[in-house]
Amino acid sequence: MRSISAATALAVLFSSAALTAVTATPASAASVTVGSPAGIVVDDALKRVFVGDGANDRIVATDYHGNRVDSVNGIEAIFDLALSDDGTTLYATARRNHEIVALDAATLDVKARYPVAAGIGPLDVEVAGGKVWFTYGEFDAQTRSNLGSVDPAVDPASGTDPVTLGQLPFDNPGVSSPAHLDTDPSAPGLLALGATDFYDTTKDMLAVLDVSGATPRVVAAHDDTYALQYIGQDIDLVPGTPEVLVDGMDRNAFADGTFTQAGAYPAGESAEIAPNGLVAQIGPVGDNRIAVYAPDATTPIRTYTADAAELAWAPDASRIFALVSSPGGYTFKVLTDPARSVPTLTVNAPATAARAKPLTVKGRITATVPLAAATELTVTRTDLESPNGKALPTVTVKSDGTYSFTDTPPAGSKVTYKVAYAGDADHLTAVGSDTVEVSRAATSLSLNNNGKLYDYGTDVKFTAHLGKTYKNRSVSIYADPFGSDRGKKLIRTANVNADGNVTAVVDMTRDTTVTAVFSGDSRYQPKTVKSTAYARVKVSSAVSKHYKRAKIGSTSYYWFHKNKSPVITTTMTYYPGRQQRLDLEVYYAGAWRHSDSECFSLGTNGKSAVSLGAPGESGLKARIRPVYVNGSSGDTVNSTTYGSWKYLYFSN
Repeated sequence: MRSISAATALAVLFSSAALTAVTATPASAASVTVGSPAGIVVDDALKRVFVGDGANDRIVATDYHGNRVDSVNGIEAIFDLALSDDGTTLYATARRNHEIVALDAATLDVKARYPVAAGIGPLDVEVAGGKVWFTYGEFDAQTRSNLGSVDPAVDPASGTDPVTLGQLPFDNPGVSSPAHLDTDPSAPGLLALGATDFYDTTKDMLAVLDVSGATPRVVAAHDDTYALQYIGQDIDLVPGTPEVLVDGMDRNAFADGTFTQAGAYPAGESAEIAPNGLVAQIGPVGDNRIAVYAPDATTPIRTYTADAAELAWAPDASRIFALVSSPGGYTFKVLTDPARSVPTLTVNAPATAARAKPLTVKGRITATVPLAAATELTVTRTDLESPNGKALPTVTVKSDGTYSFTDTPPAGSKVTYKVAYAGDADHLTAVGSDTVEVSRAATSLSLNNNGKLYDYGTDVKFTAHLGKTYKNRSVSIYADPFGSDRGKKLIRTANVNADGNVTAVVDMTRDTTVTAVFSGDSRYQPKTVKSTAYARVKVSSAVSKHYKRAKIGSTSYYWFHKNKSPVITTTMTYYPGRQQRLDLEVYYAGAWRHSDSECFSLGTNGKSAVSLGAPGESGLKARIRPVYVNGSSGDTVNSTTYGSWKYLYFSN
């Protein structure tokens, strides 16, 4: 039985269009989407699933994994599909040009077309008693649903029409919606019908017909004495028992021409029943689920989260084929293991624990299908000592589904306990885990040279000293020079020596943060220490435009004529945006007195030439030096550095 929503059925019931040519398309291993569901049937002999697409006038064939393997286009306004009992012929109702199209199930080639001189339809279609049965709408005083059949054994060329209309064997007071049909292999020759009137529910139609003879015979039919629930979506014959399932909810037994309430499933919209009696139910509107029930049960074996429009079972009940709502239409999905319950397994371990001390892990496993007594769970502990996991003794589940076990973790840090259930014929596997933060002892780690200042380019040996640990004796040393253009870099990783020391050499061209890292082990915590050492810039200056060098006292001076301007050229370690500061002092009254300080940009070659200007005065003594000042010289990557003084004397 295939179902379609009442709203959709009403919309398609009164529309029509011409049929275009039917053309097959090449096979393609791709997922299947449809614009409007128009039937799903399963051919177990070919291991194919046929999906009708009413919006795109096509039938798509997939394999049992959901891969598209074939398709046929041009069956305009397709409404429903059915398969012959031997699986060789696929029937499709094409309502716009009022015909039933018979296709070869293996090739999707058209075998025959059966025109149906009906007002509306054909619509739903099923195969039973050697004939193809279909519903349609006829116009009388009002529109009402009726039943017709096609006898494939009749050759139209013989002059006999294989199509027979008006075969509803009881009075139809005018049900205005299309009747839904269903058959079941366990009840050959029986055909179930169900429909509702959108405006008058007293006109609801429910019937089971015997169609094995020349004309349909009523086995059971609804009348006003039976309190029928709303038939808007679906009707199904229940395998192995004289019952019908209405809207995926209400089971109605039929005998002696009457119906009797026989039980119910939780609220649903429609359902499909497997040959073994399993019920796959689509939830009510707004409830996006597919629930699978054992026969007559009220608790689902398992539930899939999906907003499904149509379902079909594999004949062996190993999977469910579903059209699930997706953006722009519906996607074909294969739902596996529908008869196996999905257990829920919880694991609860303490948040923290002491290493080498016992701790207790508790949990519970539950399933909609009860687990076997004394079910066993496997336990795995993963920690720093066993990064790939260590199997612990299995644990037995109590009758209430709970379990617990005690373990003494040998390693600290994060310890994960994974508990697993292997599953069985009635249950899927289940896994749960929880993590414990297990304590570790602290160790000592030191690093020298913190705060020390070095000349530019000095190779400085940094020594890290590691205290007591368990197994790991390795220390990594990183250097991170100041400045955004360089990053932290590993310069050495090594085990400490017998004294607990490991050294690394840093070329001090900038202020540098050196970091020593002990990554920890299973019994001792990680440890990180830092040492920041500082580096001066490399700076020198040269004097030009003098006419001689000579000492005054014990100090060597550059001699200039009073009207000559000295040129001071500074060479300093380059850094983008860096400036040098020139300090100028003049000697008078028996002491060197500050005269001026001014900053000048360095070229990319690290040089800066400055002309001081001629003083025009003889007998003047001056001195000048270049300075790098951390912060005010344009950057902060080196420590403040003073260049040496250059002494100047101005003569006549």
